[in-house]
Amino acid sequence: MSATDETVQLPPVPAGGPEGPAARPATLDAREVSAWFGDRKVLDRVSLTMPAKVVTALIGPSGCGKSTFLRILNRMHELVGSASLAGEVLLDGEDIYDRGRRITHARREIGMVFQKPNPFPAMSIYDNVLAGLKMNGVKASREERDDLVEECLAKAGLWKEVRDRLRQPGGALSGGQQQRLCIARSLAVRPKVLLMDEPCSALDPTSTRRIEQTIGELSQDVTIVIVTHNMQQAARVSDQCAFFLAEQGTPGVIVEHGPTATMFDHPQDPRTSDYVNGRFG
Repeated sequence: MSATDETVQLPPVPAGGPEGPAARPATLDAREVSAWFGDRKVLDRVSLTMPAKVVTALIGPSGCGKSTFLRILNRMHELVGSASLAGEVLLDGEDIYDRGRRITHARREIGMVFQKPNPFPAMSIYDNVLAGLKMNGVKASREERDDLVEECLAKAGLWKEVRDRLRQPGGALSGGQQQRLCIARSLAVRPKVLLMDEPCSALDPTSTRRIEQTIGELSQDVTIVIVTHNMQQAARVSDQCAFFLAEQGTPGVIVEHGPTATMFDHPQDPRTSDYVNGRFG
């Protein structure tokens, strides 16, 4: 199909050129969120505001509900047959679980990067970036597609490394490069929020540093929520933290949340102090 055969439906790039911010960061607000798998309650009345242009880190030991909470934020929790939930998740004041709101629309506005890089291995780097557009039925001219691929790969810190091999398979990249390709793919649909579930846990230290740098660079363009078990990483990349804990078989709750520096240096709850200082978890 030629460029002239396609209808342009992409949002315009704001003033400042292709390198300018493409996303419109939004505030995500979880209110009294509880979650179940079958009869087992895994989250109990969790409330947390994740402001626009802020990196929020979700911390806590394994099994406390962090990843479940993250998946609730873009309606992935409901994909599990036995899963249910209560409460509200508001994106700039609008409930993403409203019956009149399509699930595909919610996931377009709230993107997700998973723990293990998951590019389409046989698909080219170029087509990997554009995959989300095709899934959402968004069409663009060849020039717009080219500009978007460059913009998103640059935002993900990958453009200079792959610009001469865009037609090569995404699966041929290193693990760290694949994760940045997944970030670029998420950015291509212009999300307002980007969720990251331990995005560096499977990566080497060099790749981890590059992903952390990318998070810092993206934070003015998209609201970021990251799950991490690495306390040093949480301290480096986040503006605010929420400490999740599930004690003695009880559902996960937020023990404490606030500015990252306060959470690490002057926590209000002794359990928070014990966790961030490595005494458990």
